[in-house]
Amino acid sequence: MKTGFRLLSVSARAALSLGALAVVAAPISGTLAHAQTLPDPAEDLSGTGALNLPANPVIFGKTDPHLRRATAIVNGEIITGTDVDQRLALIVSANGGKVAPEEMERLRLQVLRNLIDETLQIQEAKAANVDIDEEEVTQTFNRVAQQNFGQNPAALEKYLASIGSSSGSLKRQIKGELAWQRLLRRNVQPFINVSDGEVREMMDRLKAAKGTEEYRIGEIYLAATQETKPQVLANAQKILEQLKGGGSFVAYARQYSQSSSASVGGDLGWIRLAQLPPELATPAAQMLPGQLVGPIELASGYSLLYLIDKRQVLTADPRDALLSLKQISIAFPKGTTEKDGAAKAAEFAKVVKEIKGCGGADAAAVSLGATVVANDQIKVRDLPTALQDTILKLSVGETTPPFGSIEDGVRVLMLCGRDDPKVESGPNFEQLQSQMEDDRVNKRAQTYLRDLRRDAVIEYN
Repeated sequence: MKTGFRLLSVSARAALSLGALAVVAAPISGTLAHAQTLPDPAEDLSGTGALNLPANPVIFGKTDPHLRRATAIVNGEIITGTDVDQRLALIVSANGGKVAPEEMERLRLQVLRNLIDETLQIQEAKAANVDIDEEEVTQTFNRVAQQNFGQNPAALEKYLASIGSSSGSLKRQIKGELAWQRLLRRNVQPFINVSDGEVREMMDRLKAAKGTEEYRIGEIYLAATQETKPQVLANAQKILEQLKGGGSFVAYARQYSQSSSASVGGDLGWIRLAQLPPELATPAAQMLPGQLVGPIELASGYSLLYLIDKRQVLTADPRDALLSLKQISIAFPKGTTEKDGAAKAAEFAKVVKEIKGCGGADAAAVSLGATVVANDQIKVRDLPTALQDTILKLSVGETTPPFGSIEDGVRVLMLCGRDDPKVESGPNFEQLQSQMEDDRVNKRAQTYLRDLRRDAVIEYN
C-alpha cells in the first residue's frame, strides 16, 4: 500500500498535514532557505521574570500523564477513545506496523494532542463562518484514493477498516485541513506583506550564493535540560532504532519533534550549512542523500538528522537529467541456492555485456528468458541512491553491473538516452515573493493556533 502523498498545494504550510498517511512532507518549494532556530528549555525557565519558578520544585500529589485516558472534551466537543484509536491506526500503518509497545502510549498521547488542535481549527473556522461542505470533503477523499493509492474510494474504505481506522476518521482530518487552510487565506494571508525591496534583496543573496552547496535536511529535535538529558537521549535512541527498522522519518518528526519544522515532517527546507549550529553542520557536511545520523548532542537537547537531498545553488544538477532506460531482469526459481544464483547471475552478466545497444536488448532478453521494461521519463534523482552515480557514468548503450537478490532476481539497467538539465535560473520575482509570503503566513498561523490552545476549555477524562 502506497502511503505517501501530498493532498493539496496551499499557500500556508502551517496547516496540519493529513496525519500519518501523509508520510512524505510537502517539499518546501524553490530555493528560499529557512533557518532553523532551536528552542532552549533552560531559557524558557529562567531569566524571563514572568513565571518565578523555583529551581527545585516539590510536587504535591502523584501525577502520571501516561495514566490519563485518551479522551477529552474541547469547548464542549467530545474526542472519544475510538477517535484516537482510528487516527493512531493510520500512523501505525504508515510505519509498516513497526511501532514498539513502549512507543505506542506516547504516540497515543500525541495523537490526542493532534486531535485537540484539529478540533480547535474546525471550531474556529465555523465561528468565522468558514464552512466546508461534505461534498468537497468527499471529492478530496476520492482524489486521494485514486491519485495516491491507485484505488477507488470503496477499496480505500476497505483498507482503512482493515487496519483499524475508518473513512470517517480520514474525512474528518481532510475537513480540518481544508477548514484551516481556508481560514488562513481569509484571516491571515491578506495582512501579510513582502515589499519589492525585500524580494530584490533575497534575489541578490541567491545570486551571490551561486555554486555554493545547499542541503535539504530533515530534523527530529528533542529538547532537554541537564537533568533530563539521559532520559531524552534514551528516547532519541529508541526513535533512531525505529527509523532504522523502516519507520517513517516524516511521521516520527510530526509526532515527536519539538522544533517548528515538526508540522512539515521535520523538513528544514533548502539551507546552507552556515545556518545550522556547528554541532549539526559538521556531520551534515559528511552525509549522503538518504543517510540518517544521530542522536547529536546540543546544548539544549538532541537532534536526529536525515539528508533528503543536496544541490548547488542556481547550478544545473546532473541528477535532474531525464533518462531513457531499459531494465533487463531474470527471476530465480523457488529454492535456488546462493551458489546456483551466483552462477546464473554471472552468466546473465556476461550475455548482457555483449548486447550492442538498446536496439538489441529485446532480442537478447528472449534468448536469456528475461523480461524487459522500458521507462523514457525518469530522473536520475528518482533512482535508488546507490545507482545514481553509476548511471551518471554510463554512455548510451551501456549497462549497470547486475544487482538484485535470490528472492527478487537479478537485473541490469541499460542507458538508452539522456537529456541533461538546463542551468537553474532560480525563482523569478513573483515566485520568490510568494515563497516569502508563505513563510510569514506559516509563522503567523503557528501563533494563531497557539492562541486557540490558550483560550480553549479542555476537559480530560
